[in-house]
Amino acid sequence: MKFEISLFRFDYKSDYVPFYKKYFIKTKNEKTLLDLLNTMNEEDEFFYDKNEDSQIILNNLVVDCSINLEDIYNNFNNELIIEPLSKRRAMTDLIINDNDFYERLEILDEFLDEDDKVYYKSLKKYYYASNTLNFEKNYIGDSTLLLADYIIEKKANLKNKILKVIKQYPTGIQYHTSLKNRIFNFDENIENKILKLKKELNFYKKDEEQNFKINKTTNFNLKELSSININIKNNFKDFNISYYGENNHFIKSYLKKLACKIIDLDTKDVDLNKSSFHINKNLTFKIAGEIIQEAFDKGSDFLVVNNIYDFYIFDYNRKELKKQLKREINLPILHLQELNLLVEGNFNEANNFFKKHSINPGII
Repeated sequence: MKFEISLFRFDYKSDYVPFYKKYFIKTKNEKTLLDLLNTMNEEDEFFYDKNEDSQIILNNLVVDCSINLEDIYNNFNNELIIEPLSKRRAMTDLIINDNDFYERLEILDEFLDEDDKVYYKSLKKYYYASNTLNFEKNYIGDSTLLLADYIIEKKANLKNKILKVIKQYPTGIQYHTSLKNRIFNFDENIENKILKLKKELNFYKKDEEQNFKINKTTNFNLKELSSININIKNNFKDFNISYYGENNHFIKSYLKKLACKIIDLDTKDVDLNKSSFHINKNLTFKIAGEIIQEAFDKGSDFLVVNNIYDFYIFDYNRKELKKQLKREINLPILHLQELNLLVEGNFNEANNFFKKHSINPGII
């Protein structure tokens, strides 16, 4: 196997910004990612944790250094970007300052024994994988929440006390964003444990129970599309289109058929924390603002979503997004069903929907 690798390099003592060094590796006896790092290190020394139990960021996903190279090749192809578990906490190359991770132990310290503290060390990747830390550096941490679940399972008599501590933490579980698209081969049971705590604390509501329309009240009867038999009467070869959503692979495959230029967003599947919107709107608006800003700055003509609640957040809350961004971005938002109406030439029907937008796409 041949790999083209861009490796994050940084020395906090001398560098203002990081840079990426290129490596071209043809594997011989290497089996794991750690083996690959060792081979790269022989070519040009850098700092990293020489332990298979450690983790790094590979093409924007957290991976264990024990991962097999075959799995990397099959899931990431041969062009790799290797970065530390937290660029924000980078010290030297792939080594980070993890003091903030261990400081979170103090939150539940009164309930912990030595075995609990050992278990906590195994949760580091869940702490740094959280997108919430990019917006709230004082976030309680998903590692703390998983530790709380672990202790409650062991010592049920402590449940109410532990839940009280979590509930009273200022930037607590109501700031949790899903880890689903942040970790390679993510175990859904991890997310379910945190959601269980959210529900027990009444910090969770289903999308249909939320009111995502702050500045506008008009309803849409648009539905999420899961399969489309396209009758293409109009292509979009002169358009730059970005997309956001859970099932973004489906949206991307659809857009490919339209001959448009697809603007691939780094933020295309980050969680908006919709389940806690009723008590933590600002975090949702911060994340939504980052998404719409990236789409705009990369030259998108409009942003496509396939979920009506995502549409409401992006299009019906322009004032809130402006407050968070400190700039006004008038990027049109299209629901996938609306886009499909245009593709099939149903302009009148599409225009009836567009009249309800905060910003009319105006592309008919």
